[in-house]
This record gives sequence, C-alpha cells and structure tokens, in this order.
Amino acid sequence: MGLVRSLFEGYDPGTGVWDEAFATVGDARDHYERFLAQIGNFSVRELDRRSSMRDAMFRTRGITFTVYGDDAGAEKLLLMDLVPRIIPGEDWAELEAGLEQRVRALNMFLDDLYVGSRSAITDGVVPDWIVTSSDGFCREAFGVPAPGGVRALVAGIDVVRDVDGRFRVLEDNLRNPSGVSYVLENREVMKRLFPQVSGAHQIRPVDHYGAALLDALEQVAPGGSSSPTVVVLTPGTMNSAYFEHAFLAREMGVELVEGSDLVVDDHVVYMRTTDGLQRVDVIYRRLDDRFLDPVGFKSESMIGVPGLLAAARAGNVTLANAIGNGAADDKAVYCFVPDLIRHFCGEEPILQNVETYRPWEPDQLPVVLDRLDELVIKPVAGSGGYGIVIGPSASDEELAECRQAILDDPRGWIAQEVVQLSRLPTVTDAGVGPRHVDLRPFVISRPDGIEVIPGGLTRVALQEGSLIVNSSQGGGSKDTWVLVGEGGA
Repeated sequence: MGLVRSLFEGYDPGTGVWDEAFATVGDARDHYERFLAQIGNFSVRELDRRSSMRDAMFRTRGITFTVYGDDAGAEKLLLMDLVPRIIPGEDWAELEAGLEQRVRALNMFLDDLYVGSRSAITDGVVPDWIVTSSDGFCREAFGVPAPGGVRALVAGIDVVRDVDGRFRVLEDNLRNPSGVSYVLENREVMKRLFPQVSGAHQIRPVDHYGAALLDALEQVAPGGSSSPTVVVLTPGTMNSAYFEHAFLAREMGVELVEGSDLVVDDHVVYMRTTDGLQRVDVIYRRLDDRFLDPVGFKSESMIGVPGLLAAARAGNVTLANAIGNGAADDKAVYCFVPDLIRHFCGEEPILQNVETYRPWEPDQLPVVLDRLDELVIKPVAGSGGYGIVIGPSASDEELAECRQAILDDPRGWIAQEVVQLSRLPTVTDAGVGPRHVDLRPFVISRPDGIEVIPGGLTRVALQEGSLIVNSSQGGGSKDTWVLVGEGGA
C-alpha cells in the first residue's frame, strides 16, 4: 500500500464497502498507486479542462444514447468519469475463467432446450414451468439450428464486487447486450486525454473487438461458407442503441441494414444493393425476437423481415444472437444457473450468484414479505434498472405496492440481499468522492472456443449513495483497465 496526496487527499473509502482504489483513508491499493500519484498532481482546474475536452470528443464522435420517454427525445452523452477502473491481472484471470464457464453452460442449456433432449428439465435441474413461463421463452425457436451450439454469440454478464472484494454475478444478458461501443470509445478517449498516464501502465487492449466479433459471426455461417456475408440489423435511427449498431458495423466493415433492406425468397435472405440482390449468410440482429418477422412473430411489426424465421429454420441464415435466448437470462432462471453449470459442465461454479430468494416457492414467500425493507426486489423480465425496489431506501407506500405486486404474481419477482456495490473515486462537482460501480464484461462465443474481452463496461452511479448504475437512470461509465501479468502497473 502507498500514501497518495494532493487531489485524493482526504478521500474516504468508508467502511462496509469494498473500495477498488483505497484500503483506508490515504492508503492506496498497490495497483492504483501509480495512477493516483500521476493524476493526483492535477489541479481541479486541469481536471475541468480535460472534462471539457472529453465532452467535446464525445460530441464529435457521436457517442450518445437515447432514453425512451425523454420529453425532448434528445440524444444524450454518456458521461465517462476520468478515474478508470483498474483490475489486477490475477483478479481478472479468476473472473475470466468464471465467465467462460458460465457462458459455456448457458449456451449448452439453450441448445439443449431448443434442439436437444431438454435434459436440464427432464433431469429436474430447472422446473419446466419456470422456463416456459419466461417472458423470453420462444416456442418458435424449437428446431432452429445454431451452428456449433452457439446461441449466445455475444453475452454481457453483469458482475459486482461484494464487501470482501469477491466478484459475484448480478444478472446475465444473452439477447442483445449493449454497451460494448462505450468500452472501445472510452479507451480511445482516455488515451487521448491522459496519454502519459495510460502509457505508464501495461493495459490489455480491447480494440480488437470488431475483428473478434466478425470472426465469430463468420464461423457460425450456414454450411461453413468460406466468404460469408454478414450484416448488422438495426431497428433504425430512433433506437436508443443506434449509435452502437452503426459503430459495430463500421468496426467490422459490414453493412448496417434495416428490415426494409432485406428480402426473403425461397427461404433465402438477400440484401438489396445498387448492384441487385446479394445473399446474406449471417445477421447480427439488434431487434427483439417479437419484431424480427411479422409472419413468424408480431404481425404488426414494421421493422422486421417477412419470412426471416422460416429462412433461419431452414438453416439458410444464422441469426446472432439466436432467438429464444431470453429463456436463459430471465431473472427467475438466474437462480438455477449454478445448477446448470454443474449439470452441463460437471464443475462447481467459479463465480457465485448474489444470494437470491424465490417468492413463487411457498417456504420463501413469507421470508421475502417479512424482509421487504431489507432486500432488493426485481421484476424478472425487467431491464435498465426499471421496476427495481431497494428495500432499505423505499418508502412505506412503495413497499406496500411491492408487497401487493409480489402477492399478485410471485413468479414475476425475485428478491436479493442488498450488495453494497464496490466503490471507486469519481470526479463530482464537489470534488473527488466515492461512487458505486458494477461491471459488464462482454463474452464472445465461437464454435472453437470462448473469448472474454479484457475489461468491459464499468457503470457508475453518479448520484451519491445510489446503487442504480444504468445510464437510463442517470448513471455514467468508466474506462476499465485490465493489467498485464500479476497486477503490477
């Protein structure tokens, strides 16, 4: 441990929470010493200047997101804090192994569910009714092949560190996980803002993500085509993640298309071009299942491709991620993932879940209702931080409404012990202060293996004391540095 002065002097990591940078007041953790010593010499005025530079770069590069329901419908900048998250190499190695194991088991579960023997259900690992009542379960996915068993080609696994600094999985995102564009852009902006600081650390790169994603998509092309055509399918410019859709298409050097750009003829998908129709082999789709095909799914969808489901079922086009993945990232199914790992991998889980209660089980419902003011209550089909009730900070009225909602639909909720998300120094209007963070690493699956991109999207709750880190709820982000080797900078 080392003493850090100047800008971080007086920073209090607090107690009862794992602080990523400081063990105690003024006592930096080894892997943060170099960074804190360098940036600690900056004046507040200099930090303000670089913050303005950051905002200008984000605007110039078009790094934005849109919050649905925003009165003006305006695009917003995702605020990137100037203090990065730094993860020692040995800590990352354990997290990486746990993520590989978890995603491998989830892919096996999904493939077994939709085109296999459904052994996880028939062997009693997870109840059939829990799976089939999931909002993301898709009967239309039965019989639709996924080359190499890769159904979650891109996974975003949300992890947190508990009070002891151990990584725990908060939830799995296996449908259309977003945020990786900010991972790459944050790194590029940080390198420009602090070239000497970042250059003084041995940081594992993330700029190969586009090439890695394209390679994975090409590997799952039907029939092992030697030069498959890959496209990114977007709902359009009004989608909150459109920036990312365009960014990834550009990174991979492939076409960004909307539903109207594609046509299906005799169960084969084609893209309209100025030179005529061109066959499409792989679609990295960023549309929800129900909007993909107005023939196979929601008939009123205006953004899908008629006949796309039939083409996928015939094995003439690969959809990534596969349809029906929501059956595995439902928060009720989350409770059973450790057992799925044991069932499919024959291994003990490397990463543990957050302790979770199942209100639909008669013996657990009274426990949840008695401890509503102590637990975090989540809708099983929710996302973006919406619908979450944090018991200790909820009003009596909110708790009463939550109690009734659980009684009305026990299957629709889970309850978790409050995890005081780890904290990191964060630049605020009042100076540098501790703010809670989580981490979304991105995992790419291929038929020949699984790759965890080193780092991920660190999301930070910019409001003091808040545990809600989602950008849609006012959160920001941090660059995430995974150090080479055993943690030294």
